[in-house]
Amino acid sequence: MNKTLIEKYKKEAVPALKEKFGYKNNLSIPFLEKIVVNAGVGRLSQTPNFEEKVLPELMKEMSLIAGQRPAPRRAKKSIAGFKLRSGQLIGLKTTLRRRKMFDFLEKLIRVVFPRLRDFRGIDLKSVDQKGNLNIGFKEQAAFPEINPETSRFDFGLEISIVSNAKKRKEAVELYKLLGMPFKKNQ
Repeated sequence: MNKTLIEKYKKEAVPALKEKFGYKNNLSIPFLEKIVVNAGVGRLSQTPNFEEKVLPELMKEMSLIAGQRPAPRRAKKSIAGFKLRSGQLIGLKTTLRRRKMFDFLEKLIRVVFPRLRDFRGIDLKSVDQKGNLNIGFKEQAAFPEINPETSRFDFGLEISIVSNAKKRKEAVELYKLLGMPFKKNQ
C-alpha cells in the first residue's frame, strides 16, 4: 500500500524528527514551505520570432512539468557582456505550495529520479546551510509528461526545495525521511 507523501510526513517524519531532535512542540518541527521550478531561456531568446513561436512552446512544456503555468521573468538591468537588455525575457519560474508541492515532490522521487540514466543519488552538498535543496536538470526530457520526439526545444531546469529548518542537519533528516534519494557514501 503506497502512502502519499503528506501522509508519510505526518505519520512517519513528524514523530521521527520529534524524537531525534527533541522538539517539544509540533509547530517547531521542520516542514516544506515551497518548491520553486526555474528554467532559463538563455540563447533561445535570441532566435527570431521568440515571443510568438518559441515562448508558448516553452511555457506549455513547463506547465506540463510543474502542473501550473509559469511566470515569465525579465532582466532588471542591461549587461553588455552577456548581450542582455533591460526588460528582455530571461527565464520562466513557477512556485508550488501545499498539495501541488507534495504531488510534484512525489513525482520527482518516484518517477523522475528512477528514469535518469546513471543516477546514483543526490549529493548532500546540494543542501545549503539554510536547509534548501537545489537540484539541476540538463534537459526536461527526464519528466514523463515530455515526449522527446515531439519536443522541439531543450532547456534545463533548476528545482529548489525550500524548508523552514533552522539547521542543515534537520533539513537533511527531513528529506531522508520523505524518501529523497541521497548518495550512500555520505
